[in-house]
Amino acid sequence: MVQSTNQELDNTTSKNSSQSSTTVAFQGERGAFGDEAVMSYFGRNATLTPEPAPYRTFADVFRAVASGEVEYGLVPVENSQAGSINDVYDLLRQHDLFVTGEIGHPVNHCLLCLPGQKLSDIKRVISHPQALAQSDVYLRDLNVEIVATYDTAGSAKMIREENLEGVAAVAAVGAADLYQLEILARGIQTIKDNFTRFIVLSRTSVPHHEGPAKTMLVMATAHQPGSLYQCLGFLAASKINLLKLESRPSRQRPWEYVFYLDLEGHRDEPAVRTALAHLAEHTTFCKVLGSFARSIG
Repeated sequence: MVQSTNQELDNTTSKNSSQSSTTVAFQGERGAFGDEAVMSYFGRNATLTPEPAPYRTFADVFRAVASGEVEYGLVPVENSQAGSINDVYDLLRQHDLFVTGEIGHPVNHCLLCLPGQKLSDIKRVISHPQALAQSDVYLRDLNVEIVATYDTAGSAKMIREENLEGVAAVAAVGAADLYQLEILARGIQTIKDNFTRFIVLSRTSVPHHEGPAKTMLVMATAHQPGSLYQCLGFLAASKINLLKLESRPSRQRPWEYVFYLDLEGHRDEPAVRTALAHLAEHTTFCKVLGSFARSIG
């Protein structure tokens, strides 16, 4: 019996010694959806132990990765209900980082409060603007004051630390456990199948592996009729599926824009490589942000 136990301990020690920890920055406090997404994405790798590192803003996450303060960052780019997160798209152009992965993470919002509070006691609801927008129908029916804060889990933490009675937070169920709050309601998001797509940031690119891939890039076209149409035509001619097209102000001249594209395929694939070469010749600016395995969840 003792011999069996010792063998189990040896196996556990061997397994732990083969794992290495990796620090991953995310925006918000512990218990946020970004925290959950870090564990979901990096927890798939049996040789890595993810260590989520909370940062207050998206810009702080980008700076932490760029400076080498952390190994990776995980930031949201879009929500299936509320749409794109514009701040993150702007930061992708400002920093010289690679997008090396993605994950579609389910978002199930809960209404959290101090223990002993009832729904009728709540006069104010606080959370990140995205979470409030995603729960707008439920919150309107409550007839309470709505106040935007910088983070979902941060709102839950604020209620606990400041002992805020009559105040509830929209946050993940994990925040309730972490900050010892009660759950007044679950699944309050307006659209029940609610997902946020997170992307992985790194200082280095990843090699091409077998399986479905995606390429993200940002480009600017000449400010004249047909420029964007011509560029998209190169993709169609190469039979490359355009998965997403997003425009953002260029910040150089009024009413001029840059375009973010998600393409099916890896930049090393011949068809994608040819299309990218055409884009480089017919754009004023073109930068591949990354090619990586396409998320299935």
